Amino acid sequence: MAMTLERRPDWLKVRAPSGENYEELRQLMRSKALHTVCEEARCPNMGECWAHRTATFMILGSVCTRSCGFCAVATGRPMAIDWEEPRHVAEATKQMGLRHVVVTSVNRDEMADGGASAFAATIRWIRRLNPETSIEVLTPDFKGNMDALRVVMEAKPSIFNHNVETIARLYKRVRPQAIYQRSLDVLAKAKEMQPTVPTKSGFMLGLGEERDEIIQLLGDMRAHHIDIVTIGQYLRPSLDHLPIERYVTPEEFREYGKIGKEMGFRHVESGPLVRSSYHAWDQAKAADVPDLPDSPLVTH
Repeated sequence: MAMTLERRPDWLKVRAPSGENYEELRQLMRSKALHTVCEEARCPNMGECWAHRTATFMILGSVCTRSCGFCAVATGRPMAIDWEEPRHVAEATKQMGLRHVVVTSVNRDEMADGGASAFAATIRWIRRLNPETSIEVLTPDFKGNMDALRVVMEAKPSIFNHNVETIARLYKRVRPQAIYQRSLDVLAKAKEMQPTVPTKSGFMLGLGEERDEIIQLLGDMRAHHIDIVTIGQYLRPSLDHLPIERYVTPEEFREYGKIGKEMGFRHVESGPLVRSSYHAWDQAKAADVPDLPDSPLVTH
């Protein structure tokens, strides 16, 4: 039975967002009607990232067609597509001075391509206005539509990311509209389509998984040729979401990071506050991603 865990351990305590850069980015996002996963998913690292002028853009609106038990993003009837959004993301990237940008989205299962064309358009616009910027995409599974995936991969992102989120046994509870093997197949197919583009995926701990299941998940990820792995602590967004079964210690996270490295991943980022897009440039740098800029920000 899950424990009621309201008091976070010291290693999970972070500062509330504030400061000049935070306010500047908030105003920029509002002025261009853009969404960030930082805000919508209530990321604990938002204050730090925004203070350093980095953020993860969330395209295709702020309402998701799925109802994952861990996610703070709103579920319901999705918004109309704003086809000016790809250009606005590119313009914001330029204004923020980003040399490495992360683009994700809500699930849009009602669309024939799941929003793949919007990802491709966003990649092209960023390249047009920011030719030296590397682009990481964190996509949905497109319901296993490999033609939709091909649209994204033909736009040649610098890194392709899709999160598996949890172990196979917990999928029906954690990701009821997703399929464990389908997520792994999407990642493997992305690598097959563009062998030089590194693939990345992440998962959470603290939802009731066992040690051997975590190692099995890492093994499955490696077997599907994933290059970069992120492992972080699940944090309950509200009482309507899945309860936290336990807080995983920093020592355990380090152990799983070590196991992953021994399995042959190019890089494993493992820690309580690790998120897919947290220090994304640093993760890519550690994995020796080709054509990566020397800094995630303009330095001159």
